[in-house]
Amino acid sequence: MRIFVTGATGWIGSAVVPELLAGGHQVLGLARSDAAAASLAALGAAVHRGELDDLDSLRTAAAHTDGVVHLGYHHDFTQIEAAARTDHAAITAIGETLAGTGRPFVVASGVAGLAAGRVATERDVPDPAAHPRAANARAALAFAERGVRAMVVRFAPTVHGAGDHGFLATLVGIAREHGVSGYLGDGANTWPAVHRRDAARLVGLAVAGAPAGAVLHAVAEQGVPTRTIAEAVGRGLGLPATPIPADRAAGHFGWLARFFGMDVRASSAATRRLLGWQPRQPGLVADLGAGHYFDRPAEVSTPAG
Repeated sequence: MRIFVTGATGWIGSAVVPELLAGGHQVLGLARSDAAAASLAALGAAVHRGELDDLDSLRTAAAHTDGVVHLGYHHDFTQIEAAARTDHAAITAIGETLAGTGRPFVVASGVAGLAAGRVATERDVPDPAAHPRAANARAALAFAERGVRAMVVRFAPTVHGAGDHGFLATLVGIAREHGVSGYLGDGANTWPAVHRRDAARLVGLAVAGAPAGAVLHAVAEQGVPTRTIAEAVGRGLGLPATPIPADRAAGHFGWLARFFGMDVRASSAATRRLLGWQPRQPGLVADLGAGHYFDRPAEVSTPAG
């Protein structure tokens, strides 16, 4: 199949593209800059120049391919509502273009905020009031009733691996800045995790054979305690792991404080049964132990990063 991928040069997308190519597919990747276009071409993908808010461009690409993987998203925590509106419009434009074709349409979402106080499963229905992106996942799945093989892949909040510039890299940068590797409270709250290559392989399996209406969890580890994460970061930097009081959390962690204090657990048991997906790559702590997160000074990313 020829697959159109939005977010093709992003952290997850840049692993999904080679995964799809290795699976025998052709890839048309959305690129908004010359640098992104060059990166896609180097991977062996065709390039479609455009932006997420250029709906006519998205419709054209979707109409001339055999399926769509929608990973693109404006991750700007200062403009959450605007980013969700852009995402919803993109999903609607692509879904309407694919209506009646039976083609695959994979849409990215997340597991954070699904189920407070318990392990979230693929059967959980998110509350749109908790995060506007949840409503977009519902909108995507609704196209399954309109002749689209629509499905949602919910990613763990920590997608790790060599080259990561997101959550873990930001945490490493904060530890370097303050001279301690911090965690909140007793550090018993947990974060689900998945290696980027395992996440990409799940997307490939979804494109190949997941049924219309499927909800899939790209989660390799149900929940890693934040104290365990902080201790692994501390070992890598030679710094102590230290609890940070709640009244100092914002000053220490910045924008990351509101996320690092959450307690999130998620299962992928149904996904594994459905598609035979089994994570093969190192877990989060083992990945930190490999050392690549500490090879160079890590910059603390901005909320938009």
